Amino acid sequence: MLSIVEVAKKLGLKQEDIYVYGKDKAKVVKEGSNSSSSHLVLVTAVNPTPHGEGKTTVSIGLNDALCQLGKSSVAVLREPSLGPVFGMKGGATGGGLASIEPSQDINLHFTGDFHAITAANNLLCAAVDNHIYQGNALDIDPATVRVRRCLDVNDRSLRSNFDITAASEVMAIFCLATDRADLRKRLSHILVAYNRDKKPIFAKDLKVDGAMYLLLEHAFYPNLVQSLEGNPVLVHGGPFANIAHGCNSIVATKLGLNLADYVITEAGFGSDLGAEKFLNIKCRKAGLKPNAIVLIATVQAIKHSGIDNLQAHIDHLKQYFVPFCVTINRFSDDTEDEIKELVEFCQKQGVKAIVSSAYLEGGSGSIDLAKEVVALCEESSSFDFLYSLDLSIPDKIQILAKQVYHAGTIVYQDEAKKKLEEIERLGISDYPICMAKTPYSISDDAKKLGYPKDYTLTVRDLSFQTGSEMIIVFLNTIITMPGLPKEPNYESFE
Repeated sequence: MLSIVEVAKKLGLKQEDIYVYGKDKAKVVKEGSNSSSSHLVLVTAVNPTPHGEGKTTVSIGLNDALCQLGKSSVAVLREPSLGPVFGMKGGATGGGLASIEPSQDINLHFTGDFHAITAANNLLCAAVDNHIYQGNALDIDPATVRVRRCLDVNDRSLRSNFDITAASEVMAIFCLATDRADLRKRLSHILVAYNRDKKPIFAKDLKVDGAMYLLLEHAFYPNLVQSLEGNPVLVHGGPFANIAHGCNSIVATKLGLNLADYVITEAGFGSDLGAEKFLNIKCRKAGLKPNAIVLIATVQAIKHSGIDNLQAHIDHLKQYFVPFCVTINRFSDDTEDEIKELVEFCQKQGVKAIVSSAYLEGGSGSIDLAKEVVALCEESSSFDFLYSLDLSIPDKIQILAKQVYHAGTIVYQDEAKKKLEEIERLGISDYPICMAKTPYSISDDAKKLGYPKDYTLTVRDLSFQTGSEMIIVFLNTIITMPGLPKEPNYESFE
């Protein structure tokens, strides 16, 4: 592996532009901004299956392939959470020859970003409790306290009062803040409770936002590592796409766009979650316009969910008017006939399908995909959002329910109705919608595989984040603190 200083030089970064952690990782302390000549490429997928679809693997392989073609390219990815690392999914540094290093460090403590986010969140919770204990000068009503402690592990015993760090509002703010001033402002605007006169109380009222910012100040610099082929990769922020917005930080994406001609990024789970939120939340807040989208399908996923699940995701992505292709992430036991069937299906949908074997061959296995991505980026894009922010919350939910999830009817449970009234009183109905639902189906029911239509979608509850400026919509039984599986991945660690 190259020294991280040599990797930085590939992006035109000097010694003073980075803060080095040993020989293999660094913080990039140079500020970034959008470059009008750079191309932003999103990698997404069909609904996940137990086999894994390989968004990170394909993203790394695509970046390596572009570098092999002589292009200036950088991959910008999320940081792994210890929840899935020790739970069911495992690490998030790619696979095979399309991996990033140092993988063990990245999957565990890395540069401490998740710990800083956890500490900032829990300091806010402690500040609320302490203020009430020390005389309660703001007259906070303890029954209205909204902030919850967080921890970066899966632990079902903590579900009543904890979120996993990836689902916290501080994580959302960390990833959606456009610069340091915006980070500080968003932290100060976190609504923590109401006083007894029903007046909202914010983090700034407790005078804790400055300390929270200091905890996050160094973590807010994007992390630089490298692929197995020595190509630069930025890794920063890590919200889940099923219970949060599922995209890496805006500052890392903008830094990539400032340093390279092509930026390859991924969004969590299937296109119904990660891609939808990348396009309707992240791009909207950051002023980004994607130039191309890569939709991953696998033979195993089609066998598990049916080819109509691929159809559902193709239909979804066509609505954004961004050029896209399907890439078939090849597994070693896939047959030529199975691959051919998928390619021909995509052709009938008017979408080109490219086979990638990045896992086995690294960048060399994604050369055809890289060439197609370059061609897609040269096409005109008429990118548009699925909904306007000035619509009512029920109208925005309905658009997502109909056009992404293909539900027939929507049912609001009583708690959701109460939250709608509270949101309207606060005057924040113009926030974008962040759906929280199962990742395993385009519906709100994990058992509904394929392309379910005309079913009843259940809105169980709503929440809101005045710092990240999002409305969280909880569908069916989704929760914000996952549990561990029967055979957790930590058993494989020695």
